[in-house]
Amino acid sequence: MPFRTPLYDTHVKAGARIVEFAGWEMPVQYAGLLEEHEAVRKRAGLFDVSHMGEVVFRGPNAAQALGRLFTNDLGRLVDGQAQYGCLCRPSGGIVDDVIVYRRSAEDWLVCVNAGNRQKDFEWLRAGEGPGCAVKNESDDWAQIAIQGPKAAGIVQRLSKDDLLGVKTFHFRPAEVAGISCIAARTGYTGEDGFELFCLPDKAARLWDALLQGGKAEGAIPAGLGARDSLRLESAYRLYGSDMDDDTTPLEAGLGWVVKLDKGEFIGRDALLAQKARGLSKKLVGFTLTERGIARHGYPVLRDGKPAGVVTSGTQSPTLRIPVGLAYVPADLAAEGSAFAVEIRGRPVAARVVKTPFYARK
Repeated sequence: MPFRTPLYDTHVKAGARIVEFAGWEMPVQYAGLLEEHEAVRKRAGLFDVSHMGEVVFRGPNAAQALGRLFTNDLGRLVDGQAQYGCLCRPSGGIVDDVIVYRRSAEDWLVCVNAGNRQKDFEWLRAGEGPGCAVKNESDDWAQIAIQGPKAAGIVQRLSKDDLLGVKTFHFRPAEVAGISCIAARTGYTGEDGFELFCLPDKAARLWDALLQGGKAEGAIPAGLGARDSLRLESAYRLYGSDMDDDTTPLEAGLGWVVKLDKGEFIGRDALLAQKARGLSKKLVGFTLTERGIARHGYPVLRDGKPAGVVTSGTQSPTLRIPVGLAYVPADLAAEGSAFAVEIRGRPVAARVVKTPFYARK
């Protein structure tokens, strides 16, 4: 039976359309994908992201233990700072992409993808040992993301703490609407905003307070449909679609979160070898130059023959053009390169374009 977040009843009462996603019953839309997408780009939208998982590393050796499992360089962080990166297998394949939050030198929180909660915990538990305890606290947290150009202001009005002073990819403890939270200036939409971690039994009250506090500015609840179109316009990768255990961060265009010079970590040797010999495939952004919409799994064709695969695709609500991500041979990855996408048995012309497709000003 699918899991439900602490906000499930709230979504049902609001008339959300519920679907199963990564083993969870989640709202895919409320008023409609396009309306919710536009609200986030122009005003503010609320997302229930309580299905995400949280694993904590604590102890005097926590940083070293986590660092051996993480591709980015935790040594660059200070208390109250977050960092994006990957967990890799010895082969270089991606176990998951995660965000790490440094609460102190001996207290680290790792936010993992919903569908990977148990898999990631089992992988991260390898870091447990003398001076480091690893605990799965996924059921101890609810998460609400409020995103959009009005989002930060809405949250600030509900708090006496200085939240506007929190920089991107930083966080702090705060009270929002009288509820104790971790307020992180992070998100998955390409817009400004916060992801608020709170106790599960306080989630519904916080959700209602944020909606009421943002009502005058047009804040509305948003579902998974808008979250996906928003993240794709920003070319944010989705685990399980754009990357998985069989793809490496270098192939997925995430080389910037792989610090090969930081010292040993799982997957480093394989990534060093791959970098030395060169990539055979790369994840690229593309747009169709003929009518159509590319979807996950559609074949990429070169000279009429299969050469790659589409991993994500949609009609961009903001740009009003079809966009997508695809793995293609490395020699087809340069901006402007042409290929075709097979859509319902018909080749549709496409070309590689620079990403992100959309970036806020």
